[in-house]
Amino acid sequence: MKAYTTDVALSDLDADLVAVGLFEGDGLSEPLGSTAGASDASGDFKSKVIVYPGKPERVVIIGLGPKDGFTLEKARVAGAVAQKALKEVKGEALAWMLPDTGDLDPGGVAACLVEAAIFSAFDFDRYKSGSDGKEAPPSLKAVEINTGKDVAAMVKVGEAVGNAGNRARYLQSLPANVATPEYLAGRAREIAEAHEKVTVEVMDRAAIIKAGMGGLEAVSKGGEHVEPRLITLRYTGKGGGETLGLVGKSVTFDTGGISIKPSAGMHEMKMDMSGGAAVLEGLNAIAELEIPLDIIAVLPATENMPSGTALKPGDIITQLNGKTVEVTNTDAEGRLILADALVHCAREGADRLVDLATLTGAVLIGLGSTYAALISNDDDLAAAVEKAGELSGELVWRLPLHDEYKDLTKGEITDLVNASAQRKAGTIYAGSFLEEFTEGKPWAHLDIAGTAWDTGREYWGKGPTGFGVHLLVALAYDLSS
Repeated sequence: MKAYTTDVALSDLDADLVAVGLFEGDGLSEPLGSTAGASDASGDFKSKVIVYPGKPERVVIIGLGPKDGFTLEKARVAGAVAQKALKEVKGEALAWMLPDTGDLDPGGVAACLVEAAIFSAFDFDRYKSGSDGKEAPPSLKAVEINTGKDVAAMVKVGEAVGNAGNRARYLQSLPANVATPEYLAGRAREIAEAHEKVTVEVMDRAAIIKAGMGGLEAVSKGGEHVEPRLITLRYTGKGGGETLGLVGKSVTFDTGGISIKPSAGMHEMKMDMSGGAAVLEGLNAIAELEIPLDIIAVLPATENMPSGTALKPGDIITQLNGKTVEVTNTDAEGRLILADALVHCAREGADRLVDLATLTGAVLIGLGSTYAALISNDDDLAAAVEKAGELSGELVWRLPLHDEYKDLTKGEITDLVNASAQRKAGTIYAGSFLEEFTEGKPWAHLDIAGTAWDTGREYWGKGPTGFGVHLLVALAYDLSS
């Protein structure tokens, strides 16, 4: 999907549908105001009326609410409403007359309109009868932002974020018998081949065992026929200075292992690799935008399956940094593979670490689907992640770290246990467990189990969200400045 800018009169736009925003209390300029049906238009937020002025052929008038209450998030919602109107008229090209953005950066508003339109066009129908078994071409082919303001650079950001977010959603949507650890490794190789500044290294089971990654080895033992992979991508965007480390949990299917999950909803556990999908496609967008920052991205990829060879409750493992863990619940597997990946990422040269993981069901109880949980040992990094969340609309809420939470993961016969016997602070103590593997580096953990799918937002709808892609792009821009 492509996005671009123009600066022409409304009557000269030849898109399949032209979107015009209307704030509460404002009127429509002529000749649009006298077009039949335009009197039904309203400034009420999310309202829409399609009219036919002749030139252009079709215009959708979208309510933007009060002008003084307009935000970037409302721009995203308006972008999604416009795309849905385009779908109604069976069009492929959408043009926006950039509205008065007030105190908001016009480039930021333009990027949001583009990004949300792309998100809203996502449709996963690879396995429906009549499809060719491949990724469906988007119904939206182009978004045009018409304005006299210089917003071209930000429109490209919106395009890159939208396309990368949808690629992450595509990965999330694939069944686990397709999106295996090796499939993710193949996608990583495609990204490296597409960008001169990106390289990739993939470790197989033997290499993982030889390296001493006891967590990833142990979790992968239940699925002997599906090989684990430790995927490391390097992006040399600057060639000097600090290196950002990104780690994405990539459990391509999570049954819970021997501590098996209830069957209801288990089919959604193909999305337990959502953190990895966000890191993969976020890095791809960062490379496409040529953000001047060096990055190491690590994906520990495996299934978590029950079998005669699977990890058992009570087993003791040794993680990459030498710490021992008694496994008290095999369904708390994400922290075991992330632990090895965090150590590996830090030892490979990352100066700061950010991990994304669908880690705990507790986060959905605590924060719902509006915020991801943020846990960090560094105030500056936490503030940067919070800022990126505000700009991207992928909101985060910081939870505390405290020594008393750390006590919940202390073992009696080992250094640590992977799950506490006490039913409290599940999201926090899981994050506290991960802190033991950060090698003393500034670190931020994002638990995206509540935001990775089914948030109900206008531009994501039901299903996968690709949450984290835009946040990582915004964070990279901030850290590179």
